[in-house]
Amino acid sequence: MRPIYLVGAAIVILLGTIYWYNHREGAQAYGGPGGGRGGRFGPGANGPLPVMARPAFEGDIDIYLNGLGTVTPLATVVVRSQISGQLVQVAFQEGQMVKAGDLLAVIDPRPYQVALEQAEGQQQQAKAQLEEAKIDLDRYVTLSQQDSIAKQQVDAQRALVTQDEGIVQTDQAAIDNARLNLAYCHIVAPVAGRVGLRQVDQGNYVTPGDANGLVVLTEVKPITVIFTLPEDNIPQVVARIHSGDPIDVDAYDRGQTVKLASGSVSTIDNEVDPTTGTFKLRAVFANDDERLFPSQFVNIRMLLDTDEDVTVIPTSAVERGDEGAYVYVVKPDNTVTARPVTLGPSEGERVEVKSGLKPGEKVVVDGADRLKEGAKVIVQTPNRTGRPGAGQSWGRVPGAGGGAGGGAR
Repeated sequence: MRPIYLVGAAIVILLGTIYWYNHREGAQAYGGPGGGRGGRFGPGANGPLPVMARPAFEGDIDIYLNGLGTVTPLATVVVRSQISGQLVQVAFQEGQMVKAGDLLAVIDPRPYQVALEQAEGQQQQAKAQLEEAKIDLDRYVTLSQQDSIAKQQVDAQRALVTQDEGIVQTDQAAIDNARLNLAYCHIVAPVAGRVGLRQVDQGNYVTPGDANGLVVLTEVKPITVIFTLPEDNIPQVVARIHSGDPIDVDAYDRGQTVKLASGSVSTIDNEVDPTTGTFKLRAVFANDDERLFPSQFVNIRMLLDTDEDVTVIPTSAVERGDEGAYVYVVKPDNTVTARPVTLGPSEGERVEVKSGLKPGEKVVVDGADRLKEGAKVIVQTPNRTGRPGAGQSWGRVPGAGGGAGGGAR
């Protein structure tokens, strides 16, 4: 029986060796140890590699500049009393929107009404004295013509008339001042905007020297954003401003996820900040929905220019190497070649190709990590729903929904 066991063991070893050899050859053919399927795409280096490709197309690329900004009202006014007196009425509610000229508060007008009446009485007395002086002057002139009085007396009377006229004019100024103080008793909004929190309560004695004033009024419709850009962008920005065309800007929240408002650049500052190497711009927003709030921090996205009718590809097609950017181009025989490209501005998941590629040439957008020069590929494309067709398997779809139609603005 021993020879039989030895023969059986030899047969088992032989069969195991044959199985191991075949298993190893299959694993190598499929590009991975253990007979794997070559990663997520299937066949390995010795067979065609499934990839997803898209044609380069002709479209427009918007060139944006991004900056940090602060919402700044066109006017911020600390409403103060211009006279001293007791605050007898607060005519606004905190947070209320007011128009220019709306009543905000009233200071006790009685002392200033009395002052006005006193000034008017003094002027009436001065006018009576002036009238009497003029009558005497006319009498003295007649007597002088008759040589009944000296000319010196006529001149003295004429000077008295001029003096009384000055007194009347001074009294008129006092009247005007009293009327102005009486008008100051009614404090009105100097601009349209939103009032803040009340700084003083009714019944307090207020003066022009109060540091906090009565309330702070800010103009919020329209409103502006002051933002900064690097000084390297000055030539392009100045050229756009001099062209007279409006420069559109969008304001986003702190996380750059929510668009708050759209507006346009109104002006540029006249100097560069040497400490930061930036310059300031002011953009104006209608802010009808009041989504921009004074002193709010925002991110600004400014449309500087648009490159029209340029070659555009998905950014996922771009690979980086020691010699720069390149793409894998799918040739008609379903092999790929690495093509160096010169890139221009990018917009979202699209990038402009300045040289190295023509519209219509297909570039690999997914699966390029296992490619090499001349590799055979199987091109897979999404169906109309943006999903793989039957029997297809590809991973993420960068920039899905693009393609030749995606270049339209």
